[in-house]
Amino acid sequence: MKKYLLTALSIVLLGFLLSAFAQEGHEPSAKELAMKLNNPVSSLISVPFQNSTDVGIGEFNGTRNTLNIQPVVPAGLTKNINLITRVILPVISQQNISGFGKSDSGLGDAIVSMFFNPAISKNGFTWGAGPVFLVPTSTNDLLATKKFGIGPTAVALYQSGGSTVGGLINQIWSVAGNENTRNVNQLYFQPFYGYNWESGAGIGADMEIIHSWETGNTTAWLIPTVTAVSSLGNQMVQLIIGPRINLAAPENASAKFGVRAQLVFLFPR
Repeated sequence: MKKYLLTALSIVLLGFLLSAFAQEGHEPSAKELAMKLNNPVSSLISVPFQNSTDVGIGEFNGTRNTLNIQPVVPAGLTKNINLITRVILPVISQQNISGFGKSDSGLGDAIVSMFFNPAISKNGFTWGAGPVFLVPTSTNDLLATKKFGIGPTAVALYQSGGSTVGGLINQIWSVAGNENTRNVNQLYFQPFYGYNWESGAGIGADMEIIHSWETGNTTAWLIPTVTAVSSLGNQMVQLIIGPRINLAAPENASAKFGVRAQLVFLFPR
């Protein structure tokens, strides 16, 4: 497990080092920052803290809180190609999920995505593709796959005016890890839409669809949001909030209601 964690951390460190060679540009407006944040493969360094709280889960009316720490680091590999590295490290706390009166908490498994994309979009359309890794960083067996996985990931989107529409997809297969745990064969799909005004404020919605080919189970969420770009002192941030609507889930695992709140630290170059 340690070597997998070191691999993930090395990828992130490489992204930060490469980004140090990027050229500085003009100071972006609030709308430009908001539009870049709607683009998963934009040339914007950001560190989102995404918190999702879901209640009324399963037969014991459980609660789960997931804080995803999601640094995004772009780097210019060549004049024409960028590398966007994104890590998702979940910190999970749940009650009455694994059993009545039981509490579980710890790190979940990390997802590390690397997108290679054209440095210049054409007519508002851009895309990126590359590998995605499942890294067994979990500190709690109940929250762990105990597997190292790999697969392809891709994103495509179109931006015009203040609108952004697109989708992100990945597929992960486990290739190593604990032989006594279930293999990972999982599809993730996230269509998204957003609109931003000149102030940087915006509205949007996305869906998160996860399908396990091993179990045949599908989990789907609809997440409408309102957003704003602001500052905390000299630090530019984005604020996001909205409900999480559980459209589909395995039997005895659906949530009655959820809320997502997100704070994103922005580092324009």
